[in-house]
Amino acid sequence: QVQLVESGGGEVQVGDSLMLSCTNPTHGLSDYDMGWFREAPGKEREFVASLRTVGNTRNYADSVKGRFTISKDNAKTTLSLQMNNLQPEDTAVYYCTADPWVKNVQKMSEWKYWGRGAQVTVSS
Repeated sequence: QVQLVESGGGEVQVGDSLMLSCTNPTHGLSDYDMGWFREAPGKEREFVASLRTVGNTRNYADSVKGRFTISKDNAKTTLSLQMNNLQPEDTAVYYCTADPWVKNVQKMSEWKYWGRGAQVTVSS
């Protein structure tokens, strides 16, 4: 059973950095495409970033390109999302997600496993 656990959320100021982490205590993360989505108050959940197992291909939403970096540690046990130059519009609950293989990484329905989310609040 896949159980995704996010950590590292919090409240920061505009321009600050924050790193989110995601682990799967039962099976690790080596066999899964991984991703991050976020859901802001009153808005739909949206794609943020993804990392495929094949080729280590990374994809980012246009709104976070150049500021956010998705990565997986060498042991394939922890997925990270490094977030730099945070802005108020980045305020949201961030969800880690995993699936053995995803065709369209930006579609929520393609992802099978979800964490409970981590709150990120950026204050101006």
